[in-house]
Amino acid sequence: MKKIIIGIAVLAMAATLLDSCSSCSSRRQAAETELNDSTKAAMEMERKKMEEPEFEMVTSHGTMKLKLYAKTPKHRENFSKLVAEKYYDGMRFHRVIEGFMIQGGDPYSRDTAQIDLWGQGGPGYTVPAEFVNEYWHKKGAIAAARKGDMANPKKASSGSQFYIVHDENACLHLDGQYTIFGEVTEGLEVIDRIATVATDRYDRPYEDVMIISVTALNTEPEKVEEAADSTAVQPADSASVAGGQTSNAE
Repeated sequence: MKKIIIGIAVLAMAATLLDSCSSCSSRRQAAETELNDSTKAAMEMERKKMEEPEFEMVTSHGTMKLKLYAKTPKHRENFSKLVAEKYYDGMRFHRVIEGFMIQGGDPYSRDTAQIDLWGQGGPGYTVPAEFVNEYWHKKGAIAAARKGDMANPKKASSGSQFYIVHDENACLHLDGQYTIFGEVTEGLEVIDRIATVATDRYDRPYEDVMIISVTALNTEPEKVEEAADSTAVQPADSASVAGGQTSNAE
């Protein structure tokens, strides 16, 4: 009888141990699943940061946060490269039209002695057009300026000049004509402040509207090998945004 009782006790202990091991295994599997989900989420966030990097643009009229789009990689990589080189730091918004857009990115705009050349400068290359139907000229949209169709039938973008939409209703006709490659996600009021400064007859602000700095927020810029094509932009070629306005965005 004692042997039978001992046997039953051993079996009970074994069953308890098995239940305990099974419970431990379930908890371990749950923890591993949770870890895997967290890792996947972190990896997805990192991928998103690489595909849609963010930047801080500090201007004399306030700070804007910018996001570049995943589906315009040539423009994204080119802009990231220029930011890494501090290319935009110290430039001006050289062309401002209230109710339309504000334009910057011309290296000539650093020098008031070269004011007659504002709107004509760049890094010496263009970037192939990247038109994406889902991107449109909403307020805060960032698009590349370019030369007009006669001189630029492929609608290639300026290597550096860009504009930011102030009034989407005045810019919707530009959809499919100029590459939209990002947007302002914070600081839309800064666009309003810049857009309302007084300008001369060439749409140049009387007061300095400076781009103090542009810095990457969440990713290291990728090395750009083929962001731009080989079409050189001559210094005398103007770059503009057309559409019922004086065209001078590259």
